[in-house]
Amino acid sequence: MAEFKETVTTSKDQAVNQTGGQVQQQTRKVNTEVKASGKSTLGNIVWYILGIVEILLAFRFVLKLLGANPNSGFVDFIYSVSGILTAPFDNIFNVASTKSGDIHAVFEPSILVAAAVYALIAWGIVKLVNINRDDA
Repeated sequence: MAEFKETVTTSKDQAVNQTGGQVQQQTRKVNTEVKASGKSTLGNIVWYILGIVEILLAFRFVLKLLGANPNSGFVDFIYSVSGILTAPFDNIFNVASTKSGDIHAVFEPSILVAAAVYALIAWGIVKLVNINRDDA
């Protein structure tokens, strides 16, 4: 989809009028069409996907930390979807957990490592795509 930018140009005419040397001012509007390049579109898609991944990981981290009920439909959905994303990082650190009554809170630093690694991967992909992009 094309994006339109409106540019307003103001110029002063230096011609001297016979009635006392008044300066005339002209204003004109110019519409310019700006199209997104394929590289910037691909970069935006990568950042969008990263945003979804980071949100899922953030939900998983907070739900585990607060001891959310894993039998709840939403919590089960978040754990199952984000479990795929954290699987490569699960055994990096020991998991700290505490139990108070029915609440079983878990601190998983591997979720934070996964979030950082995915952010670095996305940044690298976007830099690779834009390596020969000329912004002129």
